[in-house]
Amino acid sequence: MSQTPRKRFGQHFLHDRDVIKRIAAAIAPRPDDTLVEIGPGEGALTAALLRRLAHLHAVELDRDLVPRLRARFGAALSVTQADALHFDFAALAPPQGDLRIAGNLPYNISTPLIFHLLDSTAQIRDMTFLLQREVVERLAAAPGGKDYGRLSVMVQYRCAVDRLFRVGPGAFSPPPKVDSAVVRLRPYRVPPHPAQDEAHFARLVAHAFTQRRKTLGRSLRTLLTPAQFAVAGIDPMRRAETLSVAEFAALSDAAGIPADRRGLT
Repeated sequence: MSQTPRKRFGQHFLHDRDVIKRIAAAIAPRPDDTLVEIGPGEGALTAALLRRLAHLHAVELDRDLVPRLRARFGAALSVTQADALHFDFAALAPPQGDLRIAGNLPYNISTPLIFHLLDSTAQIRDMTFLLQREVVERLAAAPGGKDYGRLSVMVQYRCAVDRLFRVGPGAFSPPPKVDSAVVRLRPYRVPPHPAQDEAHFARLVAHAFTQRRKTLGRSLRTLLTPAQFAVAGIDPMRRAETLSVAEFAALSDAAGIPADRRGLT
């Protein structure tokens, strides 16, 4: 018996068989992969994945769904009732750190969940998600557009972003009021534009986009001096949405240059 989706969990259960097959084919799990599904719901994608996998992990918040999933899939599925926003995904990674993650993510937690997962990218091979199309556009956005922001920079710093295909509202029950899309995030083993201090890089990016309408010279005046902008080769009259990931890394590194090396007294 199916369950009525709960609005407070942002549940939109996937039911379109063709879309489910297409997502499973995009993930293309091998039988011995260590794969975690976030938010399996009633198990539509779960069943498709277990036709290719010997075993699957799952994290499900809705406690009413957990016993149903266990009864349906038995020992082939290890399901944990937990909030994915606080779940330690790295703990499930195999010794070689080759964890794979997938899921139809609830719209109301997708962005904070992606930020949470970025902390574990050293143990992750890839992540394939069904998301609100607007979020996918932000993940993949290039500098200069309205979709480009903090999420774009922080994800692209750590991952290659592959937009795969769109999914219409009719693939879900109940149908959402927006289009969705499937995206794959592939963490870099070494970021192409590494910052010397990643914590400072994250703070600088967050600060820049909090006041994105201001010039960088104004929004980052508590973090960078005019001389540091000059060292990085960045015009302080530019705005945050115009900077590439490499330029943000250069700004972050310039902020750490000692005073005697940047011509300051």
